[in-house]
Amino acid sequence: MQKGYLLLVLHAHLPYIRHPEHDYFLEENWLYESITESYIPLLDIFDHLLNKKIEFKITLSLSPTLVEMFNDPLLRERYLRYINNLISLSEKEMHRTKGDPSFEKLAKIYNSRFRKIKHLYEESYKKDLTSAFRRLKEAGCAEIITSAATHGYLPSLVLHPQAVRAQIKVAMANHIKNFGSAPAGIWLPECGYAPEIDHIIKEANIKFFFMETHGILNGRPKPKYDVYRPVSCPSGVVAFGRDISSSKQVWSSVEGYPGDFHYRDFYRDIGFDLSLDYLRPHIHPDGIRTYTGIKYYRITGKTDSKLPYIREAALKKAEEHAEHFIFNRKCHIEFLRKKSIVNPVITSPYDTELFGHWWFEGPDWLNFLLEKIAKRRNLFKTITPSEYLHENSEFQSISPSMSSWGDKGYNEVWLNSSNAWIYRHVHKITERMIEIANRFPRAEGLLKRTLNQAAREVLMSQHSDWPFIIRTGTAAEYAAKRISEHIERFNKLYLSALSGDIDEKWLLEIEENDRIFQEMDYRVYSDHESNLSKG
Repeated sequence: MQKGYLLLVLHAHLPYIRHPEHDYFLEENWLYESITESYIPLLDIFDHLLNKKIEFKITLSLSPTLVEMFNDPLLRERYLRYINNLISLSEKEMHRTKGDPSFEKLAKIYNSRFRKIKHLYEESYKKDLTSAFRRLKEAGCAEIITSAATHGYLPSLVLHPQAVRAQIKVAMANHIKNFGSAPAGIWLPECGYAPEIDHIIKEANIKFFFMETHGILNGRPKPKYDVYRPVSCPSGVVAFGRDISSSKQVWSSVEGYPGDFHYRDFYRDIGFDLSLDYLRPHIHPDGIRTYTGIKYYRITGKTDSKLPYIREAALKKAEEHAEHFIFNRKCHIEFLRKKSIVNPVITSPYDTELFGHWWFEGPDWLNFLLEKIAKRRNLFKTITPSEYLHENSEFQSISPSMSSWGDKGYNEVWLNSSNAWIYRHVHKITERMIEIANRFPRAEGLLKRTLNQAAREVLMSQHSDWPFIIRTGTAAEYAAKRISEHIERFNKLYLSALSGDIDEKWLLEIEENDRIFQEMDYRVYSDHESNLSKG
């Protein structure tokens, strides 16, 4: 008999970045790096477990913007160019490091790894990662859920309920198009929750979502079972709360596993270590140094004198850390049961990109973890949210508090002195979008295309990534430019719709630049659609 459950959630998201007007665009590498280092290695791990008939359950949140990039023909071909470039660079590295006892073996490992990634992408997955993830769902080992359409930070949008509603409804339509059925759950971007959001989620027939720990602990009344059983919100939608201890063990570079000195150092990359002339054919055409993914050193400590990475030692440490994680969860579940918590569930959500990209050994750790849990059936088992809700139907009703999993736990990351200027513009174009959606309830032809594109521009301006990037100062100029461009485009579309003077050539150009949400229906912003949802 199971004593409790582990609910592992991987949230995969990247902002929508596609620039066909440039032959090479630096920020597109965010997608290519994640495919190479996280998404394909994790798919390979899951397929490996399935082939070994290892029973496991995982919950995968795939944001609509990420799925749209997976599906884009241009980005698919550019990814092949990217991985071919890494294969070429790793071949040069095998020659450069020949005879070096520390690095020759690593260069060969990278070359073999990149070749395998390319083979999986082209031959096994047919360049279609959406279908690869969908097959996990069909195999019964993964529950795939959605997030808001463009990962908008919903507490910043609640001033206009239609804005939150549009983020969710567009996401639902996109998920159904790509995965064949509506998701039972949703990942609130940045775990951002504010009162009333659960009612809008309920309108979309979503059954559950995830919250940061204090969003539940500060709820009223105080939850009897902490975050170890989900709670029912005023709308009836169920919220699962994040377990702090299991989360920190995995994501914290200070308190958790990724900071171990045996693991590969993310920051020491040959893209910054080797000569520019040597690297030039493999980096930005303008000679801008970039991460290549070829890294020869381990963390070692807070020193510039890093020791060479030893793959075998890192894998051994990953297995030890999997054992440690299981032991701690076992002790925790036994403690919870002594406190009379029936069927406790430990909810452990992480950014997918942690596994492989930031923490190179993360997929290996997950592989060890899932296999070991499956073999020790008497401890606890992995479970998906829908399975847990099917087995448990009665939950305490509370009103959760506003919360996020950002720094300090509330809104500061997405609303501060560096990025506050965004919101007066975003709220204004939202008001205007609602206005024109109500003015033209049955648009056709060119006007309909204009209104659909206007709706896309509003959504694209709402990425939670843009204010986050501006606040952190990394690629802040690009993020500010993206917001401004979407706002300017919307305003031109808005005036064109009102005047009837629509520049079709320009409309086609921006439709082609951002080929996202082809199923878009601008009426998600209309009061009429809103009232129908409530009915």
